Amino acid sequence: MTELGSDTWPTAPIRTERLVLRASEARDRAAFIELFASPEVGTYIGGARPRAELDRAVPETPGRRPGCFIVERDGAMIGMVTLDRRDPERPGHVRPEGGEAELGYLFLPHAWGHGYAAEACSAVLAWFTATLPGEPVVLTTQTANTRAMRLASALGFTEVTRYEEWGAEQWCGVRSGGPQSD
Repeated sequence: MTELGSDTWPTAPIRTERLVLRASEARDRAAFIELFASPEVGTYIGGARPRAELDRAVPETPGRRPGCFIVERDGAMIGMVTLDRRDPERPGHVRPEGGEAELGYLFLPHAWGHGYAAEACSAVLAWFTATLPGEPVVLTTQTANTRAMRLASALGFTEVTRYEEWGAEQWCGVRSGGPQSD
């Protein structure tokens, strides 16, 4: 299993037709706080966090690490896409030892419904497949999150398992490390 570290992380932003995926910068802090304080965004991830708590806890440059892509549209952060190793202690794996790359994403509500999540996640998955060919990627979401379920299918994820976690039914899908057909 290859680590998702700074040696594999892109040195330049990834550009798509409408978006730039890049490392976090200090100018993203306000949007980062807005993202995690949003009741709409928090619906399927355990709820919104209090803005005052976020103001105290969020560092000057939030999300500055390998595995975190800030999604920018017209010069402003609209969301984020993450790739992290899935904790072997949690349910939802395709390898007995766990530790698969896990795709995650969050977008500000004003960015919903425009295809930005699909565009950004597709770009991250293409980069990942080119960088670590053959590595599977998992995605988990609540089955109640119908938008995330549709996006997972559109991105080429197929169901591996369902399980209960955090008081809700979770869906776990996998995308093979090879090229995806459209």
